[in-house]
Amino acid sequence: MTPHLTNTVPTSGRTWRHHPCLEEGSYEYANLYCEGKTLDEVCPAALRDKWEIQTKRLKAFYRAFREAKVDLTEHCFYEQLPPGLLKEYLELKNQITTHVFDTYPKPANYDFLFELTKVVEEIKERKINVDPSILKKRFAEYKVRQFYKKISHTYPSISYNIFGTKTGRLTTTKGSFPILTIDKSYRSIIRPQNDFFVELDFNAAELRTLLALGEHEQPVEDLHDWNAEHVYRGLLSREESKKRIFSWLYNPSSKDYLSARAYDRKKVLEKYWDGKVVRTPLGREIDADQHHALNYIIQSTTSDLFLDRMIAVHKFLADRKSFISFSIHDSLVIDFAESERNLISDIAQIFSQTIFSDFLTNVREGQNYGDMDVRCKL
Repeated sequence: MTPHLTNTVPTSGRTWRHHPCLEEGSYEYANLYCEGKTLDEVCPAALRDKWEIQTKRLKAFYRAFREAKVDLTEHCFYEQLPPGLLKEYLELKNQITTHVFDTYPKPANYDFLFELTKVVEEIKERKINVDPSILKKRFAEYKVRQFYKKISHTYPSISYNIFGTKTGRLTTTKGSFPILTIDKSYRSIIRPQNDFFVELDFNAAELRTLLALGEHEQPVEDLHDWNAEHVYRGLLSREESKKRIFSWLYNPSSKDYLSARAYDRKKVLEKYWDGKVVRTPLGREIDADQHHALNYIIQSTTSDLFLDRMIAVHKFLADRKSFISFSIHDSLVIDFAESERNLISDIAQIFSQTIFSDFLTNVREGQNYGDMDVRCKL
């Protein structure tokens, strides 16, 4: 049952999606069963007409509140609705939720999706510290003025969609602070609430994933340096070897004897693609043709390895001052308190411990997100 209909929140049950008020209970969430589909998308035909009427009524109230300039960040939208309308809406929502549990199988990676949901919900609930005023000295630039105008009217909260891509990489929802697309030259407007930021990411993440999937050992040094020396026999510079390996990696028709000798694309494809569907070690299933199969295997597995480590770091930081501020693609940014600086080494170790083996991890710190070039001393 949806908790809005009662005065107390049940300690267990099934509902549509996770909410912070359900944190202490034991629940199953329908939106994870249907992998992010909306209530409109999963509504059964028998309920569709009633559901459309109710949602139109809710949208009308929402528009009225906006026109009346009701601050819905301070006042719960549902608490402003007539009790009868809210009751009818929630009863229909419960029926749709029951329909999902009755008709959709539980995803193989449900537990992972559940833990990830809790992390992104906590990120959403916490405002980020944004100071766009530092851009004023660049107001001679038209693009800067436009960005300043946009960001000054954007609520400083990051709302991730865990179902936004086939491969599982996070996207942001409409109205979210644009953390994934913000230009690097504007990143300095993002500042910590504590004392400094720490950023972690895997060294050459996708190549390390391919090595792991092919059951090869991980080099302990920078992988692009290792490729230059061991794969390309010292004939290429680091940048040249980096360009060559990626040009080969995602082009199925590319022939490169030296690259193929170290990285076994064929073995990985045979193990994780059946000719129609990619099945990753972390439980994702993705329809794929031959041209996209390897790309999906590597990118999806890399994304899930990263998100799995983000979940682990989130658990480690529970009840501490430092917290996960956001993630951008495959990098994790932690808002760190100076009093907990001694935890950086432990966190870096936790982050590096993937389900395959330890991945070399880059660790940087900075006073704002535009200044993350200082390598942490662990």
